[in-house]
Amino acid sequence: MKQKFNDTGLCIPKRHYMADTSSKISQILELIDNGEYFTINRPRQSGKTTILSLIARKLNLRNDYVALNISFEDIDADTYRYQERFIFTFLEILGKEFEYLRLPEQFHFLEQQRGQITNMPGLSNCITTLVRNLLPEKSLILLIDEVDKSSNNQLFLDFLSMLRKKYLQRNQGKDYTFESVVLTGVHDVKTLKNKIRSGDDNDNKSSEHDSDKYNSPWNIAADFEVDFNFEPSEIEAMLKDYCRENNIQWEMSTISEKLYYYSSGYPWLVSKLCKFIDEKIIPKKNDKKWLVSDVEHAFTMIVDKSYSATLFESMIKNLENNKALYNLVSNIVINGNQIPFDIEVPIINLGHLYGIIKNSAEGCQIHNRIFEQRIYSYMMTKLSTTIQPELLFSLQHDYQTNEGLNIKLILKRFQKFMKEHYSDRDHKFLEREGRLLFLSYLRPIINGKGFDFKEPNIADERRMDIVITYLNQRYVLELKIWRGEKYHRKGLKQLNDYLDKYSLKQGYLLIYNFNKNKEYKQEEIVFRDKHIFAVWV
Repeated sequence: MKQKFNDTGLCIPKRHYMADTSSKISQILELIDNGEYFTINRPRQSGKTTILSLIARKLNLRNDYVALNISFEDIDADTYRYQERFIFTFLEILGKEFEYLRLPEQFHFLEQQRGQITNMPGLSNCITTLVRNLLPEKSLILLIDEVDKSSNNQLFLDFLSMLRKKYLQRNQGKDYTFESVVLTGVHDVKTLKNKIRSGDDNDNKSSEHDSDKYNSPWNIAADFEVDFNFEPSEIEAMLKDYCRENNIQWEMSTISEKLYYYSSGYPWLVSKLCKFIDEKIIPKKNDKKWLVSDVEHAFTMIVDKSYSATLFESMIKNLENNKALYNLVSNIVINGNQIPFDIEVPIINLGHLYGIIKNSAEGCQIHNRIFEQRIYSYMMTKLSTTIQPELLFSLQHDYQTNEGLNIKLILKRFQKFMKEHYSDRDHKFLEREGRLLFLSYLRPIINGKGFDFKEPNIADERRMDIVITYLNQRYVLELKIWRGEKYHRKGLKQLNDYLDKYSLKQGYLLIYNFNKNKEYKQEEIVFRDKHIFAVWV
């Protein structure tokens, strides 16, 4: 069977090209060897299920472990209403794993126990017997996927409390239980609180102030710090397998770096970019060799507004369902605000949990260029439906040529538009909405034949770099706030360096000057070997 790049579900080594995750797996195995209980909470489609499968496979090849790799995904809400039904289902799932691993004695034992155990103490005794009598010479490892889908249920918390109690008693030499328990999901169940009421459970009186206590049923969990994002070297290992199977050769390190540049190593994004190149781009070429331009082409495909994927839909849903998170991300993506990263701040923690925000040297940053472009495009389209109608006049002008766009004319006309419509607006409004007005002005001009890509950038100048691709041309346009001549010269150097990155000699600068006596001017600037057209608004 020919291998392929996988973008759906579990990755299987014999069927799919896979990045080298050996370092990540070694770190996780070390935690298991130390008998730790821990939670792997990572964003959706970041490789949790695949990693769990690889860990179980490695453990079951050893003589000292039996690893049970199960999922709570299919346990329905009705099952969580009844303790007996939950225990029955849990033992059924464990039994199927023992049957799959060809351990008939353990399988038949659990078959006998099902239906007889009706409470958590009984389940605890069942686990004790299983570990002490039926697997005396092996350590039993429990790996549970998709646990956070059950995390809002009290019965699930009771289950965690039972495992916690057995863990503590095992460490005191008073019980037998799983050597290690690994829970995976998006949310960290270590922070869940188990509500313990004093007095009669049927008492309808509120005990909010004095009779409720809160306790975490999973505060025994060790810290988990393994980064699931792929490094360029790990991506390169996947490409080597691809080259070997297809009998081709090319500079894989350069391609790996470019894949990382756009994805920041997010597993699903890496696989999807590779899949686009292998199945959509290469078949249209005479040469099977991958080029950097192929990665850039794949990037334009994955950020295209007409392309939809579950990961992107989930990301937008999370933003729309939380106004504070939406505003935080908008401030980063649209306004270019520099926001310190503090994981203790709930809204930043939530953005990090969903994989949207990451910590960087400059503070909060969108995790990768693909996410940033998808969010940017979505927010701009959403905002364009409410933007001032006078912006539509931009469509009346012929900014397009056979070769590309007349960026100079676009900037001149936008300057005139701002002078006529917004010269009397207050400073706060212009600083908040000025760049948004230009981006909304630009969007209908390039729509259909090109796209604008916001290059991630957080700096003391609060500048925004926009890369416009139109037909076969590329334009670099920097939006910045005027802060004096010193910062202006510094900004020219930054734009110069950015143009070098794209091997361009012409750049464009849109400067927002919020001084009362500002001048609406235009200037042709020669900086080193670059020609920069600047407009002040």
